[in-house]
Amino acid sequence: MTVEMGCFRSVRDLELRLLTATNELEKEREQRQELETRLQYLEQQLRKKEAEVAQLKSERSLEAAARKSCEVAGCDRGGHGRPIMREPLPDSCFLLAKRVPKSPSTARLVEQAVRSNELLKRMQPGQTVLLGDCMSETTRARGETIIAEGDSGESMYILMEGLLDVSKQGESLCTLQPGALFGELAILYDCTRTATVKALTDVRLLYLSRHAFRSVLMRESQLRRKLIIKFLKTAKTLKNLPDEQLSKMFDCMEESAFADGEAIVNEGEVGHIFYVILRGQVRVSQEVEGSPRLIRVLEPGDHFGELALIRNMRRTATCTAVGAVTCLTLHSEVFTETIPLEQIEFPTELDCFTQPAVANSVATVSRERLVASDTEEEEAAAAVCCLSHLQPVRYADTDEPVTLGVGAFGRVDMVCCGSTVFALKKVGKANVVQLHQEEHVRAERHILADARSPFIVRLYRVFRDNKFVYFLLEMCEGGELWSKLRDAGKFDETTAVFCCACVVEAFDYLHTRGIIYRDLKPENLMLDRYGYIKLGDFGFAKKLPRGEKTYSFCGTPEYLAPEVLRNEGHDFGVDLWGLGILAYELLTGSPPFTSLDPNRIYSKILEGNVMYPLYVGDSARSFVHRMCRPRPGQRLGNGKNGLASVRNHSWFRNVDWRKLQSCQIEAPTARLIRKGSPYVNFDRLPRDSQEPPDELSGWDIDLCT
Repeated sequence: MTVEMGCFRSVRDLELRLLTATNELEKEREQRQELETRLQYLEQQLRKKEAEVAQLKSERSLEAAARKSCEVAGCDRGGHGRPIMREPLPDSCFLLAKRVPKSPSTARLVEQAVRSNELLKRMQPGQTVLLGDCMSETTRARGETIIAEGDSGESMYILMEGLLDVSKQGESLCTLQPGALFGELAILYDCTRTATVKALTDVRLLYLSRHAFRSVLMRESQLRRKLIIKFLKTAKTLKNLPDEQLSKMFDCMEESAFADGEAIVNEGEVGHIFYVILRGQVRVSQEVEGSPRLIRVLEPGDHFGELALIRNMRRTATCTAVGAVTCLTLHSEVFTETIPLEQIEFPTELDCFTQPAVANSVATVSRERLVASDTEEEEAAAAVCCLSHLQPVRYADTDEPVTLGVGAFGRVDMVCCGSTVFALKKVGKANVVQLHQEEHVRAERHILADARSPFIVRLYRVFRDNKFVYFLLEMCEGGELWSKLRDAGKFDETTAVFCCACVVEAFDYLHTRGIIYRDLKPENLMLDRYGYIKLGDFGFAKKLPRGEKTYSFCGTPEYLAPEVLRNEGHDFGVDLWGLGILAYELLTGSPPFTSLDPNRIYSKILEGNVMYPLYVGDSARSFVHRMCRPRPGQRLGNGKNGLASVRNHSWFRNVDWRKLQSCQIEAPTARLIRKGSPYVNFDRLPRDSQEPPDELSGWDIDLCT
């Protein structure tokens, strides 16, 4: 019996050991499978990242090759896409944009076409319906041309029935099927068609003109802003805030979606977010004797959680989504950075000419005196000269007149009056009238005439004749910052910080006077002989009252802010976005969002994913990230402290702002300036062989000084 019991125990022990070993093997197998799954996931992510990097490198190399070929051909020496001119909306466009509700099948077709389009897929659901309702229907016979390569674009199309052929330079590229959307860039701005689209069969199309699209989105954006501000005024803690601050608050808010039955806030938890209901219903309930009791049901326009903006309080109720719910949300941290809780007395603006002198450096003090002396000398010379006194400066080796730059409306030549050298911007009057830019030229003239900042190119006089309006400008002998960046490839951090600090000072001067710039890029930044940066080319600048929005679509593609692309109205926040893009480009040699295809550029901007090279430091990444936030109200510098918060960022920790304002810092860009003739720092540009026609309408009669 004892032997049998011993055998039983031995067998039992073996079974237990076997079971234990089996369990351990099973665990090891599961762990191995988990590790293999994890490894596969990481490999997939690595391949994805490698593909993204390869695509980025490919796009940038293509871009560089395209720019190089353009430089060789002498057709485009700039580093970015051509500027997009402001286009005024005619009064009739509001009549064109009538809404005609579409059938369910057509509405689905429009939604699918928009959602599959790289540029338009991020439109809000309500905007997609609005866009579809404003489209008109047309038919074309077989063989007809819908879009011709090289023509000016005016409308976007969606194919409803039939087939279309897409060709470029006579070579067929593809066939479009029903549901295809094409020509979408034309609803953003006046662009040149890059391909021809012909009907292979009889076709039915939906189309939408640019003026109708812009007017519809502008009107919808304005109504939406007014409605949300009206909602915000009903909050007890916000009712005393002026419309300007409520508008800025709206610029900070983000949309959040909640599923049916999802708890938006829970009773008892500490709250940090304020909610305004856009769509759907929210059930509010409280715990009473262990079970929830319905308090009320909130509708669109109602809000909750407002006390979370000003104090850390626990939620007194649970709010649950009834069906699909969309809310505008605002975090308390963003609110306190943006909106003052009591009346703030803003400090008076800094006067760049009355800062106390710092006498610890003979070189910096003498440079400050030289800068003042240069300005006085140029002012005196400009005051007595007239157009006939200005003589072209010529190249020593060819005796041809020196051209400093070429723009959309004319050229900038180097001229002299006696021994004083100026830059003379010649604006072709006929071209201005053709493109309806008269008001914009007037705005540029008046803004520049009043500007008195060492960080803005000075305008001395304005002349006119039958062909041109002439702006007599300060000569910046250091040349364009773009050409220095092109030659260097990228700047070191000290140089990039200095350049951006100068731009901050220029923006501070403009923004305190209610002026937005809207065309920041290296091509528009000039270096004086000491290496200081000056903001030039004010063709897109505009005076804008605080709290208001403007809806012009203008700027340079790689620098456009998301709110401009979305046609939702923009203000001073676009300059802050541009400053972040500029910092990235100076540090890396290329903007963060770039491509040969404008659609791809705009898609990347709306996606907002910035990829940083390893050599870009943490503080620089933080600066770009905080300047390039999608919501303009959340950008650094757009809060209650203004540009003071930009100056206080760690990226500028080594900048002595008072010395910078007095031009007492040794500019790190000075080493980039070549010594020699006054034009040695400018690229040589081909002469203009065409003489513009006379323009005698008199629109420019009040521009002269």
